[in-house]
Amino acid sequence: MDILAYIPSPSSGELELGPLPLRGYALCILVGIFFAVWLGGRRWVARGGRPGTVTDIAVWAVPFGLVGGRLYHVITDHQLYFGEGREWIDAFKIWEGGLGIWGAVALGAVGAWIGCRRRGIPLPAYADAVAPGVVLAQGIGRWGNWFNQELYGRATDLPWAVEIDNGVDSGTFHPTFLYESLWCVGVALLVIWADRRFTLGHGRAFALYVAAYTVGRFWIEYMRIDEAHEILGLRLNNWTSLLVFAAAVAYLVISAKRAPGREEVVEPGADDDDPDGSAKSASGSDRGASDDAAGKTSDSASGKASASDDSAAVESDAGGAAKPAGKRTGSAPTGD
Repeated sequence: MDILAYIPSPSSGELELGPLPLRGYALCILVGIFFAVWLGGRRWVARGGRPGTVTDIAVWAVPFGLVGGRLYHVITDHQLYFGEGREWIDAFKIWEGGLGIWGAVALGAVGAWIGCRRRGIPLPAYADAVAPGVVLAQGIGRWGNWFNQELYGRATDLPWAVEIDNGVDSGTFHPTFLYESLWCVGVALLVIWADRRFTLGHGRAFALYVAAYTVGRFWIEYMRIDEAHEILGLRLNNWTSLLVFAAAVAYLVISAKRAPGREEVVEPGADDDDPDGSAKSASGSDRGASDDAAGKTSDSASGKASASDDSAAVESDAGGAAKPAGKRTGSAPTGD
């Protein structure tokens, strides 16, 4: 009996959730963003930052990243949207797939920089905290290519081949989306381990993520058979991987020499917060100090009054012309 050994592709790129269909590609992007913010938030707090800061900055970084990813894709694959027989309006249909990771990271960093600047936070420290989450989000987002039956590799009969029947190609092919997804998970684990082992700071954890990712991306690009621009026999993404890898390694080396170790403070004022992340109440502190002072004043006044009464009693017993002790006028002093 023959055993079917391949990964089947979804019959449709949409998931039916009640009356509203949800694109599988969009779902993968949303799930990836959620995990990136969640993991980044935990790492940020562990480094001494406030809870919620990563989410607040993500409000800037995520939209910028989506726009940047789409722009990179449309610019580098413009033939898919412009020219004879093409509809330029399709360039705005991001839910149908088509995001370039290079543009997403580049413009997303601009959005993160704006958010960090508004809060007085150094961008490298923020980038280090979110680095594993970002690459994990990439790994989750890659499954959107599976829903769309796109960006697969050369034909193969391996047991883990993916079945494609999209009207263009038919058969079983290398599941490059799966390869990259697993690679991204490995990179996330590598960055987390290296960050703990070597106390990476000043943007070096993010640089390690970029360098490690580009190594895998360079290899995976060789397997893909989708149409792409080539320069000197290499796909454009291969050249981009080489250049970005070199820049990331250079940053790692130079940064380690100029600023070894990790930032002592990643978010100004966070150390003054309560454990739940809220700022300590100045009025409550002042009130406590005032109560203590009032208590001390009251004790002092009581002590002086008692001593005066004792002195008067002694004078009376000695037969002197003591004045009645009970005729004191005015109130006891409230403080010295």
